[in-house]
Amino acid sequence: MTLREEFEHTGNWFFRWRSYLPLTVIIFYLLALSDYEYLANNKQTENLWRVICLVVSFTGLFIRIFTIGYLPEGTSGRNTKEQIAETLNTKGMYSVVRNPLYLGNFFMVLGVTLFVHIWWLTIIYILIFLLYYERIIIAEEAYLEKKFGDVYLDWVNRTPVFIPKFGQYQKTNTPFSLKKILRQEYHSFFALIVVMFILETTCNLYAEGELNFDLKWVVLLGFGSIIWGVLRVLTKYTKILL
Repeated sequence: MTLREEFEHTGNWFFRWRSYLPLTVIIFYLLALSDYEYLANNKQTENLWRVICLVVSFTGLFIRIFTIGYLPEGTSGRNTKEQIAETLNTKGMYSVVRNPLYLGNFFMVLGVTLFVHIWWLTIIYILIFLLYYERIIIAEEAYLEKKFGDVYLDWVNRTPVFIPKFGQYQKTNTPFSLKKILRQEYHSFFALIVVMFILETTCNLYAEGELNFDLKWVVLLGFGSIIWGVLRVLTKYTKILL
């Protein structure tokens, strides 16, 4: 097996389990929290930093929403068993960057990683992200090149793999689908709120030596829980969001 084939094989395996494998890095967060203290030893500064981290993470979620909302049917999304692509996306977010969903994922988790403001944790996250998604992207590109040939290669030659070129944005012909967003991204929205709430509570425990629940974060968690519950019922038991 050549190195390229090995990368493709590994990438396909990562692709299949991409929703679960990133959870294994939780051990690094636990190690980081053992030395946690408030930024500049000041609670107000810490709270401002946490808001910034929320903005970073929700920027990633917005990138995903903007991308998925304009996706035509028959393209790879949350499928995990194999690569699927009946059409090649070259407009919308895909006209400025080849992997907008992975770009969104990067910022979502970056905000979580920055939350504990420990430099080595951020470096480890970036390295793991690059190695992990590099394999997935190699596997995806091999599949798309075989399926779409020169059309795919023309798009690759003008579109960056990860750093967007917003100046070459092309409007998509597919109308924005709010239903698709509500149907597909409510898990990501709620998971982000839950993770941030757990981190906020745990960080306070390490910094103050006692368990305290910030009212603002409790309200945010409650708000997110209600939204998740409503969308879960609508998605699972009705056809409203189809």
